[in-house]
Amino acid sequence: MPIRVLVADDQRAVREALRMVLDGEPDIEVVGEAGSGTEAVHLALTRRPDVVVMDLRMPHGDGIAAITRLSAAEVGSKVLALTTFDLDEYLFGALAAGAGGFLLKDSDPAMLLDAVRGLHEGRGLIDPKVTGRLIARFAQLSPRAAPQDVGRLTPREQEVLAQVVRGLSNAEIAAELTIEEGTVKTHVARILTKLGLRTRVHAVIYAYEHGLGR
Repeated sequence: MPIRVLVADDQRAVREALRMVLDGEPDIEVVGEAGSGTEAVHLALTRRPDVVVMDLRMPHGDGIAAITRLSAAEVGSKVLALTTFDLDEYLFGALAAGAGGFLLKDSDPAMLLDAVRGLHEGRGLIDPKVTGRLIARFAQLSPRAAPQDVGRLTPREQEVLAQVVRGLSNAEIAAELTIEEGTVKTHVARILTKLGLRTRVHAVIYAYEHGLGR
């Protein structure tokens, strides 16, 4: 079954370009287009795409507001934030709202495809052009004491979290720990639930903030 994608951007030319790249892949199907944040939320709630490619600057409810609403609605769609603007307020705002990935619009089309596939598989992707800023921000933080929630993780879940922080995919974690990929997916889901997190990207941020990723 192909990965079902919703494309949200206020510029028709951009939507058409994204559709051309995505629909050209046999394992991806664009199931809708939205020209505003409000429309994106409506279509996501009704069509339940696997991944929403969301522009962050749109009229009638911007992308970050739309991501926040989708996260609260728990529709199960993963969100890839897409923007022209290389600004911290967009990067951190999108991730805080619940986006599982962040790309600049001038990224290579192959990276867009990797991001969509990665999100569908449970992996997050941050544009390499801004990854350095995330790392620098974490490096400046004084790690907070690990909360009691971390103690609720089983030893195996802690091992899986450590591999998630390394940026490994489910398949790579399975190979590293010599377990089934389906088992890894189950562990990751339980980790997110126990820590009250939405995505793997948030798990990595959480780990760094609490000194678990150093």
